[in-house]
Amino acid sequence: MSVTMLPPAETRHPHSSVRAKDSRGSTEVPVSMIERMTLILDAFDASTPTLTLLGLVERTGLPRSTVHRILDQMIKLRWLAHTSGGYRLGMRALELGGLTADHNEIRDAVSPLLHELSQRTGMVGHLAVLDGRDVVYLDKAGGRFAASLPTRLGGRMPAHATALGKAMLACLEPNIADAALRTRLPRLTPRTICEPEALARELQQIRMRQGVAIDREEAIAGIACVAAPLRGRGTAPAALSLSGRADGMSYDRLARVVLEVAHEAGRTLFPRRAHWR
Repeated sequence: MSVTMLPPAETRHPHSSVRAKDSRGSTEVPVSMIERMTLILDAFDASTPTLTLLGLVERTGLPRSTVHRILDQMIKLRWLAHTSGGYRLGMRALELGGLTADHNEIRDAVSPLLHELSQRTGMVGHLAVLDGRDVVYLDKAGGRFAASLPTRLGGRMPAHATALGKAMLACLEPNIADAALRTRLPRLTPRTICEPEALARELQQIRMRQGVAIDREEAIAGIACVAAPLRGRGTAPAALSLSGRADGMSYDRLARVVLEVAHEAGRTLFPRRAHWR
């Protein structure tokens, strides 16, 4: 009589968990790719922002060969980055994480005003923060026209090409802003200001307009934008804007409206330390 040996239960079901124990005391190590990636991301914390391959193996309880293979894929997808000291969270994780914590506080405080402003003017409203030489969008408000603009929550645009970015750059000390814009800058449209000297003059004019910045088809052909910064003491943590079709846009009227709402948003965000230059 012959006996057919069945494989262990863990190997019969492709989505079941492998029995293993990691450094955190868990006895269930997931085997699906998404769960394994999550396990690797969860291995990083504030006290250990960089981990070696061995450290990740110990913390996740996954086989060394498996961790190494997944790490290669996560680096290609920018979830992780490889440094001389090991592995750390990559730009994709940082970009998503940038929408939490302080950014959530800004969005929660300003979004009601932004959506009301968009509804009142019939234009597309944006809320963004400055991250290096880019703006990162925290909120977007508007009707059908909003869908035609290639902006999204968490998305990025070069700061020098947007009214939002220029409004925030103008709040920086001139030498800091000049240093940020000293390298080669991308030209998004024929109207994009890319020359350092021209940008320095533009930022000086924005400072003279209480921080109001204008984008005349510099980021998107056919689209114009007016923005103003939200700030307490010092530099602007964020800015809001109104965008619409460039033909027929009333820049002076929108500048007054946007500046007024930006001041109100700043008082809401910084009730005890609002200070306007």
